[in-house]
Amino acid sequence: MTNVRALQDRVRHAVSTSEALCITGGNSKRELGREPAGSLTDVSTLSGVVEYQPTELMITVRAGTRISTLRDVLAEEDQVLACEPPVFGGSATIGGTLACNQSGPSRPWYGSIRDHVLGVRLINGKAEHLRFGGQVMKNVAGYDVSRLQAGAMGIFGILTEVSLKVLPRPESSLTVRREIDANEAIRLMNEISATPTPLTGACWHDGAMYLRLSGPAPVIEAAAPKLNGKLIGDSDLFWQGLREQTLPFFDSAEILWRMSVRPNSPHHKEQRDWLIDWGGAQRWLAGQDDFGELEASATGYGGEVSSIRGGDRSGDVLPTLGEAKRELLIRLKQAFDPAGVFNPGRLYSWL
Repeated sequence: MTNVRALQDRVRHAVSTSEALCITGGNSKRELGREPAGSLTDVSTLSGVVEYQPTELMITVRAGTRISTLRDVLAEEDQVLACEPPVFGGSATIGGTLACNQSGPSRPWYGSIRDHVLGVRLINGKAEHLRFGGQVMKNVAGYDVSRLQAGAMGIFGILTEVSLKVLPRPESSLTVRREIDANEAIRLMNEISATPTPLTGACWHDGAMYLRLSGPAPVIEAAAPKLNGKLIGDSDLFWQGLREQTLPFFDSAEILWRMSVRPNSPHHKEQRDWLIDWGGAQRWLAGQDDFGELEASATGYGGEVSSIRGGDRSGDVLPTLGEAKRELLIRLKQAFDPAGVFNPGRLYSWL
């Protein structure tokens, strides 16, 4: 626990000197949120497995543990972190993944990283090393502080440990590709999602819909012909590119927006370059646009929009919050970080 004590000392010093701390692990998500501020506080040395119980489908790791390392450990027991978080070239850590609430193509069917968190330990703004949640679902009581860390971008404290639910690896998977326009793809993805089809991925881009089936080989082989598409070889490469944001769509997008909307929302701005994932619920848009206009569209579709990459990062880039949510977030920040030393302004300019 030497590293934890050193971090506690770092927090005490920051509070006493009014120094802002910029928490970082693998530094794979620096572009997310507003421009980072403060002195770099590296937690990457807090790595390794604390406890792993394959029969209980749970694992506890230190927050600086790389997602790639975690995947290797689970693979030895033929298990996975089912929400498929990106590894970003091997640099992504579990702490940063939770802090940014990042999940892969299987999110609508297996849940987000937030849904797989059982408990966390973190250092708060008083340099206290606190534990929240636990290692099994049944012992979670009171305020669900563990899941509160999902998407908080480290503003409440320094994560030191994360306990996660894991699942068995699917026996087999295959992918069907079908050329189709966006609106018809949205309709079909929603229609198929409402059936017992073993769907674990549904994406549309550049005139083609991709549907991934996972499970026992006989089941997915029987289901695939009903999708009226063509089986594609090396299908794992496509979903890996989608998960890791290395597909040409992402590589060429200097400015990138993310819309989270009702999955059956109609396609709009059809002349623009879009990638539609999560069966229609997550929509990526490349290119310059007006934040207010996009936010109005997303709100009309029951969702929200974020500026992910490029553009002006000095202003707010995450969804506008109503007065009640804003006040609640301020009160939570004050409770966990009274001196405001953790990632100030990273989430919102006023926080």
